[in-house]
Amino acid sequence: MIVDVGRFAASETPYWEELEAMLAALDRDVARSLTLDEARRMHYLYQRAASGLARLSGFPEDHVLRLRLEPLVARAYAEIHETRSGQTRFSFVAWVTRVFPATFRKQFWAFRLSVGITLLGVIFGAGAILLDPPSKDVLMPFSHLHGDPAERVQKEEKNEDLRLGGMHGRFAAMLMTHNTQVSILAMALGVTFGVGTFVLLFSNGIILGAVVADYVRAGEGVFVAGWLLPHGSVEIPSILIAGQAGLILGRALMGWGTRKRVRARLRETAPDLATLIAGVAVMLVWAGIVESFFSQYHEPVLPYWVKIAFGVLELNCLVLYFWLAGRGKGARP
Repeated sequence: MIVDVGRFAASETPYWEELEAMLAALDRDVARSLTLDEARRMHYLYQRAASGLARLSGFPEDHVLRLRLEPLVARAYAEIHETRSGQTRFSFVAWVTRVFPATFRKQFWAFRLSVGITLLGVIFGAGAILLDPPSKDVLMPFSHLHGDPAERVQKEEKNEDLRLGGMHGRFAAMLMTHNTQVSILAMALGVTFGVGTFVLLFSNGIILGAVVADYVRAGEGVFVAGWLLPHGSVEIPSILIAGQAGLILGRALMGWGTRKRVRARLRETAPDLATLIAGVAVMLVWAGIVESFFSQYHEPVLPYWVKIAFGVLELNCLVLYFWLAGRGKGARP
C-alpha cells in the first residue's frame, strides 16, 4: 500500500492528539467514568488509530509514526478492554501474587546473570581469604570484621542481654533505608550499559565470600550460618533482583537484537523495572525487621539451629513464591 506520509500525518494527527488527551484525562482521574458519547468517541478514535497503524505495517519498526502510534493504540486498547473491579485499578494483593513474580520470571535471564556475577565475586573473596588471610583488611569494608572471628563470637555469646536495647525499631529502619539505597543504586547503574551494576554485584559478592570464608576458616561456620541466614535468605535475593533490574536497563540501552530506538526500548522495559525495584523494597522491609529483631540474637539467647531452620524455611518459601505465584489463568508469562 502506497502511503503519502506527509498528507497522512497531517490529516490523522488531530485524531491522535484527541485520543491522547482522553487517555491522559483518564490517567489523571482513575475514578472517572466516561459518558456513553465519550465512550463511543474513544472507540472511534481507537479504531481510526489502529487502522492507521495497519496502513504503516510495511514501514520500519523505528519509523517515527509507528513509534508514536504503537503505544497509543496499545494504551487505548488496554483502556477500552480493561476489566475493572469497583473503582480501583491497582490491587496490591494482585500485584504481589501475580505481577511481581511473573515479571521476575519474564526477565529470568537477567537474574541468572546477576547470580553468576555475584558468585564470581564470592569465589574471588573466599579464595583471597583462604589463600591470604591478612587480605581481609582490604576486602572487608567494616572494621569490626577485621579481628579474629572466634573472639567476636565469644563476645556475642557472652552478651546475654538484648543487644540493641530499645533501638530495634531505629536499627530496622536504618537497615531498610541502607539496603534500599544499595538496591536502587544497583538498578540505576544500569545506565552505564550494565557495567556499574556488574561491578557492584561483583564487589558485594567479594565481601560476602570473604566474610563467610573467614568465619568458616576460624571454625565458626555454624555461627555465621545462624547470623546470616535469617535475614540474608531474603536480603541477598533482593540485591540480586535489583542487579537483575540494572542488567535489564543496560540491555535496553545497548539494544541487542532490536532495531527500535532507545526511547522505545526504555518505554517497554520501564514497567518491569518499576515492578522489580518495588518488589525489592517490600522484600527489604521484611529483611530489615528480621535482621534487627532476630538475626542479632545468638546462643544462649537463641539456638543457632532455630535461626538456621528459620532462614532455610524463608529461602524455600521465596523460591516457591517466585516459581509458582502468578501462574494461574490470565497471568503474565
